Amino acid sequence: MKIVTLFNEKGGVGKTSLSNHLAAGLAIRGHNVVLVDSDPQGHATIANGLPKEPCFYDLLIRNARWQDVLRLIPAEQYTLPDEVGAVNGKLMVVPGNVESRSIAESLGDVFAVMTRLRQLEGAVDYVVIDTSPTPNLLHAAIHMATDIIIHPTQLTAFSFDGLRESISHLANYNPYREARNLPPIYTAGIVPTMVKVKTVEHSENLERLRKAFGDQVWDPIPARTIWDEATGLKKPIFRIAPNSAAAREAWNFVDQAERAFAHVGS
Repeated sequence: MKIVTLFNEKGGVGKTSLSNHLAAGLAIRGHNVVLVDSDPQGHATIANGLPKEPCFYDLLIRNARWQDVLRLIPAEQYTLPDEVGAVNGKLMVVPGNVESRSIAESLGDVFAVMTRLRQLEGAVDYVVIDTSPTPNLLHAAIHMATDIIIHPTQLTAFSFDGLRESISHLANYNPYREARNLPPIYTAGIVPTMVKVKTVEHSENLERLRKAFGDQVWDPIPARTIWDEATGLKKPIFRIAPNSAAAREAWNFVDQAERAFAHVGS
């Protein structure tokens, strides 16, 4: 089992959209996937057609059973109707809501997230965690649990600042993992999102990003209206526009993720 977290300490950079599409894409590819909504806004929850619930809070603070906090998403929610029977994987969501804000002040063990998630070992292939932009003790606990990080970022100064902060904090957490005999967190990639390919600012910032991080920068995902439409319909692009350019770009993102994940042991 591999635990993948999407981090950027700047809101609005596409963490939730990419988390949802990564989780759905891996399920379509035949994997058993749990998507954890750790953001108090609960947007990864409602993006899957679910009501906001305090399931993540219950899991960590009230010691809830897994069977009481997992919500199975039917395949027809995220893939084409004529392909539903061909989906061998499962997509499950741990919903969140505003109560997730209280986890940081109630969490007594920085390894609590790791302890609970590792209980899924053998039953789940991937855990994908959507995060809030605000760093706190919960972020620390998520870092302790994480095997792989993906950093979404817009090609703007504020998003780059959030990216720098996220990378800086990652360096701070790895010594604590080493003390626990845990491997360092693997940075799979940096994903430029909502890219306006014809603007000078975005073109120059993309080059700046590539110069700083080289091959860690994945293919940019252009800004397209269909992403907002998918959010409104509470379904991934794979479902609502499978033959669109955006769907091809989303699948390319999943492809890059799977290639990167192969570098990390189970």
